[in-house]
Amino acid sequence: MKQPVEGFSKLTKEQKIAWLANTHFNNQEAALSIIRQYWNNDEVLQKLHDEFIENTISNYYLPLGIAPNFLINEQLYTIPMAIEESSVVAAACKAAKFWLQRGGFKTEVLSTEKVGQVHFIYKGNKTKLEQFFNNIKPQLYTDAKEITANMEKRGGGILEISLVDKTKNLDNYYQLHCTFETLDAMGANFINSCLEQFAKTFKNEAQHFADFTEEEKQLQIVMSILSNYVPNCIVKAEVSCPVTALNEDKNIAPEVFAEKFVQAVNIANVEPYRAVTHNKGIMNGIDAVVLATGNDFRAVEAGIHAYAAKDGTYRSLTHASVENGIFKFWIEIPLAVGTIGGLTNLHPLVKIALEILEKPSAKELMQIIAVAGLAQNFGAVRSLITTGIQKGHMKMHLLNILNQLGATEEEKQYFVTYFKDKTATHNAVVQAFNKLRAKA
Repeated sequence: MKQPVEGFSKLTKEQKIAWLANTHFNNQEAALSIIRQYWNNDEVLQKLHDEFIENTISNYYLPLGIAPNFLINEQLYTIPMAIEESSVVAAACKAAKFWLQRGGFKTEVLSTEKVGQVHFIYKGNKTKLEQFFNNIKPQLYTDAKEITANMEKRGGGILEISLVDKTKNLDNYYQLHCTFETLDAMGANFINSCLEQFAKTFKNEAQHFADFTEEEKQLQIVMSILSNYVPNCIVKAEVSCPVTALNEDKNIAPEVFAEKFVQAVNIANVEPYRAVTHNKGIMNGIDAVVLATGNDFRAVEAGIHAYAAKDGTYRSLTHASVENGIFKFWIEIPLAVGTIGGLTNLHPLVKIALEILEKPSAKELMQIIAVAGLAQNFGAVRSLITTGIQKGHMKMHLLNILNQLGATEEEKQYFVTYFKDKTATHNAVVQAFNKLRAKA
């Protein structure tokens, strides 16, 4: 029976790995070999990676690919993507090439407001609380000056602080709802530092407010934290062309393609079961770029999925229409990302990814990420309404199956050709592989 381990974080890296081997691995030698195989030979670089998180034992690799030929606002981009799913980068490349010949992607940032909140419990008279807030509001800004000075020099800072009554939702619950502009930084540390200072000032000043009773003076700060829901930090990306230009697939008329495409998007807008998978495909593109550029893909995911359900029903993040012979496909999403701070200043491959993107500002990166999501969704919907999703996906998955089977390079080349005009299901690949081996 395994026993709890005490003081694990204080052990050296080698001691942690030794404990892991003794506690969890049947074949210690094989497991330790794999763990060390993924270490970087450059000790300085490995130490950098070790210090990103606690209790590091190795590095976990994801492929970093690139998708060229993205024409965005008349400028060509090569987009870096970090992802393990086999068909994502290929679909992005195909969509980029398709729209390169039809005017490219048009994007704009509609707003960049970010949000944080101080949540507190107040058991007292609401009117007195409002009076107190109005009295000390200027001091909230003043007491945070040391934190906001550098951000304000760059043109950012605190936008607004408001008192919100949430007692209809939860007894005695109020909040300070705060908005921020953080420019090229994602701004999490900045926002949280401001919020904690607001809470400190709010709590301290409440104890000296003459109109409060003793109970009212003891209002309880529950927590101070930014929100990853940023419905006023919005970017839009779109593509459009005459319906007659949707003529790449000779097996389907452009008019039929456009009609089926719009219907597929409309279905995702009214059917949550479809919408979740539809939006997951969008996030394939978005997450891959967010991860490659050192941003927080969990925060982005949470905010975007909340936005998809903002009217009470989970819906498609993309929209499509045909009007006056013009096909239009677009996306509007909330995105809070940064190009300075955090891993962007530390991770060598993140620096490379940002250099590939020509060192974008946060606003530019928002637009690039939105395009990646839109392109991914276009590729997925196009496959669904024409050949079906499996033909292209399984063809890209073919090498994964062959690697599992231990195929040689020569065998891989043979099967890539063999399955060029066939659907590469797992069963079909295994049967063909066994047949070839038996013949050999």
